[in-house]
Amino acid sequence: MRHVSSLAIRRRIIGGIAAALLGTTGAAGLTIPAAAQPTAHPVNTGANAAAAPGGGLAVTPPMGFNNWNSTHCRAEFNEAMVKDIADIFMTKGLKEAGYQYVNLDDCWALPQRDADGKLVPDPVRFPNGIKAVADYVHSKGLKFGIYTSAGTKTCNSAGFPGALGHEQSDAQQFADWGVDYLKYDNCNNQGVDAKQRYLAMRDALQATGRPIVYSICEWGQNKPWEWAADVGQLWRTTGDISDSWGSMLSIAKKNLPLTPYAGPGHWNDPDMLEVGNGGMTPTEYRSHFSLWSIMAAPLLIGTDLRKATPETYEILGNREVIAVDQDRLGKQGQVLSSEGGGWVIAKELAGGDRAVALFNETDRPRHIATTAAALGLPEADAYQLRDLWEHRSYNTAGDVAATVPAHGTALFRVSADRRWAAYPPAVELGTDAAALAEAGTTAQVATVVTDLGRAPARQVSVRLTGPAGWRVEATSPTRATTLPTGRKLTTRWQVTAPAGTPAGAYELKVSADYRSPRGTRAAAQLPAPVHVVVAPPSGTSYASDLPWLSAVNGWGPVEKDTSVGENAAGDGHPITIGGTVHAKGLGVHAPSEVTYYTGGRCTSFTAQVGVDDEEGAAGTVAFEVWADGEKVASTGTLTNADPATTVTAALGGATTVRLVTTDAGDDVTSDHGDWAEAAFSC
Repeated sequence: MRHVSSLAIRRRIIGGIAAALLGTTGAAGLTIPAAAQPTAHPVNTGANAAAAPGGGLAVTPPMGFNNWNSTHCRAEFNEAMVKDIADIFMTKGLKEAGYQYVNLDDCWALPQRDADGKLVPDPVRFPNGIKAVADYVHSKGLKFGIYTSAGTKTCNSAGFPGALGHEQSDAQQFADWGVDYLKYDNCNNQGVDAKQRYLAMRDALQATGRPIVYSICEWGQNKPWEWAADVGQLWRTTGDISDSWGSMLSIAKKNLPLTPYAGPGHWNDPDMLEVGNGGMTPTEYRSHFSLWSIMAAPLLIGTDLRKATPETYEILGNREVIAVDQDRLGKQGQVLSSEGGGWVIAKELAGGDRAVALFNETDRPRHIATTAAALGLPEADAYQLRDLWEHRSYNTAGDVAATVPAHGTALFRVSADRRWAAYPPAVELGTDAAALAEAGTTAQVATVVTDLGRAPARQVSVRLTGPAGWRVEATSPTRATTLPTGRKLTTRWQVTAPAGTPAGAYELKVSADYRSPRGTRAAAQLPAPVHVVVAPPSGTSYASDLPWLSAVNGWGPVEKDTSVGENAAGDGHPITIGGTVHAKGLGVHAPSEVTYYTGGRCTSFTAQVGVDDEEGAAGTVAFEVWADGEKVASTGTLTNADPATTVTAALGGATTVRLVTTDAGDDVTSDHGDWAEAAFSC
C-alpha cells in the first residue's frame, strides 16, 4: 500500500469500479558467511515441498532490495537502476552478507494490457523487457522479484493493471520471466474477500510449477497472521512504513505482539527498511535494523544503494545482527518488558544462545536491564555477553544491562560460556537524563560506571568531554582502583555552555577505561545529550512561534501553521477543522510528540484540536498534554465529523510540556491532527 490521502484512495476505488463496469476481463544459489549462515534448505518439489514450511521457500526471512521507499514512481526507477543494484550486491559484499532478492515495486508496467490481456512492461523504463532484467539478476547468482496488486489496479494513481481476474495469466507471465518473488498488494480490491483474492493468486503461482516466494501485502487488515501460513511465505502486518521515527516505532509496536505466528516459511512482515533514506538519525536507523532483526522480519533494503553512505552500508551489512534475523530456529523475538518506554526483547537462537535487544523509545538516556535467567539461559558461573554493534565480547555474572541513548538499541548475544574469564568484565556506562541548560548557566550531570562482570574491573577511570568552548568540571572522584561485581563509580560534573550558545541539542561524551584481572585493557563510551534551551517570553505565545526541544511525527515533519503534508517540510495546507481555517497552530500526523521547554514559567496551555478537513471522512486521533511526565489534559477519539475541541491544561510550573497525538488505537492511515491556535500563557 502507498500511503496517500483518503481522497486519493476514494478516487482510485471509483476508477477501479468504473474499469470493472466497463468490462475488465481475464482468466481466472547463495553463499552466506559463517556469521550469518543459516542451515541450508534446498528447494523442495512435489510432495516434499507440500510438507515443508512455506512449501520449502523462505525458510529464513527473505533478504534483498525493493526500490519503492527510495524512488516511488519517479523516473529513476528503471532497468539501469535495477542492474546497478545487482552489481552493488556483489561489489559491496551484500550478497555474501545474505541479501539475495532484487525486487521491483509498482510502476514497472504500462497502464493498459495488450490485446491478449497480457501485462506490458514500460518500454521507457525497461526497454529490454522484464525477462532480460531478471536474467541479468540471475547471472549474478541473485533472485528477482516483482509487484502487482490483488485488485483491478495497483496502488499508484496512474492506474497500472492489477491481477484481480487475471491471476492465472499474470502468474504464468511472471514464471516465464523468471520471477522468484511476488509482492501482492491490496489496492482497488473491489471489496472482494481478502482470503479469496490471495488464495486465487497462490493457486495460480503453484500451477506454474515455478517456486515463487509469495508476499501477501494486505496491510494486516484481515489479520493474515491467523490464516495465511498456508497461503504465502510472509504477510504484511501493518500499513506502509515511512522514513520517520514515529512511523517506524508505531509499526514495530504493532508487529511485536505477533511472535507466535512467525516461523520458518511463514513470517510477519512489518514492511521494508528505511535505513539510509535520511529521515532518521544513525542511532534510530540502528534501532530500526536491530528491531527488524530480532523480530525475524524480512530485510528488504529500501534505499538507493548507488547513493548510500559508508554508515548506511555498515548498518545494512552488520553480519552479526543479520545472523540474529536469519537464525535457522526461526523464532521471532518476544517482549519480556516495556515499562516506561524501555523495552527488553529476547529471541531464542539455534544452539541455545539468546539474542536480546534493550530498546529505548524515549527521548532521554534510559537504564534498561534483564538477566540471563530471565532470558531462559541455564544457570552458570558467568556468561559471554557479545555486543553485536561494537563486535566485542565481555563476561557478565548474569546481569544484562545498558544505559541506552535516546531512541537507541543495545543488541547482545548471550551464552553460557566456560571460557568467560577470557573476556574482560562488562561494565555499564550510565548518565542521568538529558540535561537542560540555558546558555551561560550551569547544568549538573552525573555519570556512573557499574561492573556487571563476574571478574572485577581494575584501574577504572571516567571522563566527560563537551563541545569546544564548554566548561566541564568534575566535582567528585573520577577514578577507582577496583570495582568488584555490582559496584559503581559515580561521578558528578558541572557543565556550562558559553553565553550566546544557540538553542539546540548538543552531545557530550562519557568514556571509561579499565583493565580486566588479566590486564586486558577495555573501554566504553556513551553519548550524554545536553539541550541548550530558551525560556518562553512572558505573556501568551503561540506554540508555532516557539522552538521545540524535540518533535517526532508519523508521516512527514511536524508543520508550523499548516497541516502536515506527509513528505517534505512545507508541503501542507491551511489548518482547517470543521470548515474553519486557523492561521496559527501545529500540523501533525499520528503518532506524534512535540516537546517544549517551559522552564517553570508557564501556567497554562490552550488549543483547538481535531482532524484536518483535508482527510475527508477518514482519520481518527486523540490528543494529550503532558507536563513533566504527568498527563494534564486529554481528549477522547476525534474524527473528521467532530468540530474543533477545546483543550485547556494547567501546567503548574512544569519544566517541559509534551503535546502528544495518538492514532486512537487503530491504524494511522489519514490521521492528520491539528493543534490549532496552540498557545502557552507564561
